[in-house]
Amino acid sequence: MINLHKLYTYPIKSLRETPISGAVVTKHGFLYDRRFMILKVHREDDNTRRYENMHVAFFPEMVLFSTDITFPSDDGTEPGKVHVTFNPPGGGSPRTLNIPLLPDVSGLDTLKVVMHSSPTDAYDMGAPYNDWFSGCFGYDVVLAYLGENLRPVLMTGPLKGQTNGSWLSSITSLLGSAVDETEAITFADCAPFLVVSETSLKDVSARLSDGEQMDITKFRPNVVVEGAESKWEEDFWAEIMLGDVKLNAAQNCVRCQSINIDYATGKLGKDEAGKVFKLMQKDRRIDAGHKYSPVFGRYCFLAPGDDHKRIAVGDEVKVLRRNSEHTVFDWPGLGSNK
Repeated sequence: MINLHKLYTYPIKSLRETPISGAVVTKHGFLYDRRFMILKVHREDDNTRRYENMHVAFFPEMVLFSTDITFPSDDGTEPGKVHVTFNPPGGGSPRTLNIPLLPDVSGLDTLKVVMHSSPTDAYDMGAPYNDWFSGCFGYDVVLAYLGENLRPVLMTGPLKGQTNGSWLSSITSLLGSAVDETEAITFADCAPFLVVSETSLKDVSARLSDGEQMDITKFRPNVVVEGAESKWEEDFWAEIMLGDVKLNAAQNCVRCQSINIDYATGKLGKDEAGKVFKLMQKDRRIDAGHKYSPVFGRYCFLAPGDDHKRIAVGDEVKVLRRNSEHTVFDWPGLGSNK
């Protein structure tokens, strides 16, 4: 029997995961998943500021920040907080910061964030949050909060079938209007949920030396299932049930060099641990839409009608429908077949 083994949420994109025992699901992901994001500040010659999205593949030091969440209390007396801890490499003293889980955005400046060609507005959290993160990174950054805003999904989703149509016209229509919430995301890369399998993880670990185990969190999953009968069977999953919550598995998750990072040092891992991407390239380049990148996991969307249901570790997982062939990754600008 397949069951739900682990759940993770990521309150701040690209920082470390927060393990949770249960979660409220929404059509945009777990309730507090990836609502914050960090941007590097570049000052131009005319003293204007340009913002660069920060992702682990390009800013590996982001893995030195761990996160935890105090969720809002049922009686409303505790509004909820994100707890961030910076763990300097080499054993320096940790630094901590608390961030409101649901900040008051009145009076905050807004900025434009364009992530993978998918635009949205966000709020600049200002000092002391920006100053704290800037002090840890050693350069100027901004903590951005998504608030009520969302990003359009540009790849094929469950409502579009496997023909994505004109993505350029989709972007143009969304720039001047509200994002269609039926397929929209937070600061997650491409979809609201990422589901991975422990059975397939064992195959990745077998590629490492001396019995080393691959850390599942390097793949940034929201949902980890165990008990799948065969490795990589999830490549063909089309619909799955987590307890009484249905997810549509729309596309593969194609991987980047971030899986090579050593989470203890914030740098490239040594030996095979720093070559996982290359080791997986040997036989996991199974997506014709991104032919140079290995696949691990499935991008998923919530089925209509299941909004605000709850899932928990231990729930039974059922595969309702399988595809007869591999899906093709088609997010414009991210695939290898551009």
